[in-house]
Amino acid sequence: MSKIKLERISSQILREVSNIIHTNVRSKLLKNVTLTGIELSNDLSVAKLYYTFLGDYEEQDVIEELKKASSFLRNQLADRIEIRHTPELRFQFDKSIEYGSNIERILNNIKNNEEDSEAHTN
Repeated sequence: MSKIKLERISSQILREVSNIIHTNVRSKLLKNVTLTGIELSNDLSVAKLYYTFLGDYEEQDVIEELKKASSFLRNQLADRIEIRHTPELRFQFDKSIEYGSNIERILNNIKNNEEDSEAHTN
C-alpha cells in the first residue's frame, strides 16, 4: 500500500476514534482522553493509538478503561470508515508531552538560576 494512502487512512482512523470517544462514549474518564498520534501497520491489521489525558486519574485506570472500550470503539469505527478490515485498536500512553514539559521545566530552572547569578554579580 502506498505511503500516502496509509497516512490518509491513519489520519481518518485517528480523527474518527477521537470523535467516537468524545461523542459516543459514556465514561467520564475517557472524555478526558486526547488521542495524539497513530501508527498503522502496513497491512492495516493493527492501529496503535497514542493518548494522553487530563485530570487526576491513574494511568493504569485509563488504560483499563480504554481496553474495555476498544471493541465498542472498533465496531463504531467500522461503521464510519470504508476499509475491508477494521484494524485492532491498541492504546499506548504518549510520554512525549510529559517529556517536553520536563525539558521546559529544566530550561526554566536554568534561566532562573542565570538571572539570579546576574543579579548577585551586579
